[in-house]
Amino acid sequence: MSARIGVITFPGTLDDGDAARAVRYADAEAVPLWHADENLHDVDAVVVPGGFSYGDYLRAGVIARFAPVMTPVIEAARAGMPVLGICNGFQILCEAGLLPGAMIRNQGLHFICRDQWLRVENTETAWTSRYEPGAEILIPMKNIDGCYVAEQSTLDELEAEGRVVFRYVGGNPNGSRNDIAGIRSENGRVVGLMPHPEHAIDALTGPSDDGLGMFYSAVDALIKA
Repeated sequence: MSARIGVITFPGTLDDGDAARAVRYADAEAVPLWHADENLHDVDAVVVPGGFSYGDYLRAGVIARFAPVMTPVIEAARAGMPVLGICNGFQILCEAGLLPGAMIRNQGLHFICRDQWLRVENTETAWTSRYEPGAEILIPMKNIDGCYVAEQSTLDELEAEGRVVFRYVGGNPNGSRNDIAGIRSENGRVVGLMPHPEHAIDALTGPSDDGLGMFYSAVDALIKA
């Protein structure tokens, strides 16, 4: 039986279809989760995809954090379920308190859409075990509120505990502190990043297939569990 990975759709979500496709590429079953669902339909992991949930009103991710589906997501994540937040999903996980820090408007105040090199800093998470430490991967990014910020004490803690998972290479595109592109929870089961691995699963349609490793890593983590 294949792993069941849920992909949430909020009003304004754009990348749920591509996230579900990435799950299927990793030989797992993609299970649609609606923002109004009050349970997770027996999934083994969850992807919170990118987009502009609820139009980014108030601030990116803050309304989605209170959607009914997020209650079981938060409970499951705290119990050890693998959860991946991509772009707006990363913002939502920060608003939900599953990851520290916040995202603010990009330095320069421009929407950024480009292929971005990342360095994999930590391979001991549910979403990065397929990579070699220090591997450089090419992943598309597209955001306007992608500048990661946190108090200096939080940044120091993330660095000291090896919780920075991805770092921008070849220049910081949005002003994120410490060139941070993605981080993990203390137990390594929850990961958030601003670039879009679901857009880099097939060299025919993306700049690379480097993003597919995240989805294979999750399947590996579920098989080992």
